[in-house]
Amino acid sequence: MNPARRCSALLNQLCVSSRGGPTARRPFSPAERSSSAGPRYSGVGGRGVGVKGTCPQGKLSGASIAGAALVCPMGGSSSSSSSSSSSSSRLFGTLSQSLNSSPLAQPDLYAEESPDQDLAEVDPDQLLRECEDVLQRRPARPHRDLVYPSGTAPCHHKHNPSIRIMQWNILAQALGEGKDGFIRCPLEALNWQERKYLILEEILTYRPDILCLQEVDHYYDTFQPIMASLGYHGSFLAKPWSPCLDVEQNNGPDGCALFFRRSRFSLQATAHLRLSAMMLPTNQVAIVQTLHCRVTGQRLCVAVTHLKARSGWERLRSAQGADLLQSLRSITSRGGGQSEAPSAVLPLVVCGDFNAEPSEDVYRRFSSSPLGLDSAYKLLSSDRQTEPAYTTWKIRPSGESCSTLDYIWYTHDALSVDCLLDIPTEEQIGPGRLPSYHYPSDHLSLLCDVSFRDEPHRLM
Repeated sequence: MNPARRCSALLNQLCVSSRGGPTARRPFSPAERSSSAGPRYSGVGGRGVGVKGTCPQGKLSGASIAGAALVCPMGGSSSSSSSSSSSSSRLFGTLSQSLNSSPLAQPDLYAEESPDQDLAEVDPDQLLRECEDVLQRRPARPHRDLVYPSGTAPCHHKHNPSIRIMQWNILAQALGEGKDGFIRCPLEALNWQERKYLILEEILTYRPDILCLQEVDHYYDTFQPIMASLGYHGSFLAKPWSPCLDVEQNNGPDGCALFFRRSRFSLQATAHLRLSAMMLPTNQVAIVQTLHCRVTGQRLCVAVTHLKARSGWERLRSAQGADLLQSLRSITSRGGGQSEAPSAVLPLVVCGDFNAEPSEDVYRRFSSSPLGLDSAYKLLSSDRQTEPAYTTWKIRPSGESCSTLDYIWYTHDALSVDCLLDIPTEEQIGPGRLPSYHYPSDHLSLLCDVSFRDEPHRLM
């Protein structure tokens, strides 16, 4: 099969949804919980000039946004234009044959690892063009620039190239359609048949070496086979009691996923954690992997997590963060299973939706940890000490929420941040906020390039 046909085949996999198809996972009912136009993006470059948006000081009341259409439960009626159907149907001819000849395994709901599917690798440029073709009727995603904190683009030795890391809560499909109530977002904009292309387009635009995702409820039928065909190794861990299972016609539980590019890294060790609070297990999880960089020969520990949501749960989030930090100290002090001196630095990156503003105790725990962690996105500010004004901006029946909840933490003595993806302005996000026709999630993706320091310091 030639590269173009392989890409069309792969796009077909994106259209096999929870509503049926050869690789769809069986929906789970709530009762089963106890039993188990031209280019759309103009590229990235130097720092752009413009005025950043500011968050509203107060929250909108439900009455102030009366008249907006309410999101109906998942599986409710939603229309899509015939032009969208015709543009995407051209892509749906080949991969189903490939998948039928090599069907995807249906692992246990809470299986910790799944093998990479034996699918031929595809050309990411061709796949991106096909995503753009499907999404022609949608407005382009917000333009975002790469920002270099030092003011100049770094010049890396060929033996120490940057590592691109993306952090993103992609919004679970069942929650977006069935529970979250984004009253300014039309139901059609949340249709999985197109929204998944927007998610993939964002990933393909930036081509991360490491990808950390939360709220993934289409791992086995979409993200795992797609990312495997793009050359990534994937790992997934579901929440023990996912709220997705409360939604009719769901696609199983949501959870965290971690992908890394196989050409850049090899896997040395994996830990799948169910986070505890005050000695009691909670519904939140984390994946921690120790990777070996094939270029530099150095090791890197990467973690992805998603802490408890909602106000009023600050103490629980703090306890979950303390539990995760304790596990990370244990994993990094063991050197990822290697027989090295305990004082050797194992560089660490922790990505996640912490559901916590910088004023919360869990943020202070991470910023003052003996692991020597710092938040990458503080480097966007003029004082290099202030987080962005927001990483999520949404409107629900209870009002408008504009918050900084997502972070990329890194070991500042062992890693340097070379560049970051800036935050879209209020004008770019639009009056309807997130998600929308032009952005697939209520959380913005975060992205930074990091590199190993030449002479990492020793942890005391």
